[in-house]
Amino acid sequence: MGSFSIWHWLIVLAVVLLLFGRGKIPELMGDVAKGIKNFKQGMNEPEETDVASSKTIDNETGEQVKSTKKTTKL
Repeated sequence: MGSFSIWHWLIVLAVVLLLFGRGKIPELMGDVAKGIKNFKQGMNEPEETDVASSKTIDNETGEQVKSTKKTTKL
């Protein structure tokens, strides 16, 4: 009872086919493949793009802080 037999897997497969149909499963697998491909591309991108975007965020927040200090003087 601890492991699944072939009959368990056949029942699971039949339920999945009934729920999703034959046409939907290839679409789902294609979407999964695209997601994996995009993830791998994201992992291979250089870190420089992340550093540049973080610098612009720091500059923007720095400017916001300066403007806030100017407006809150009594």
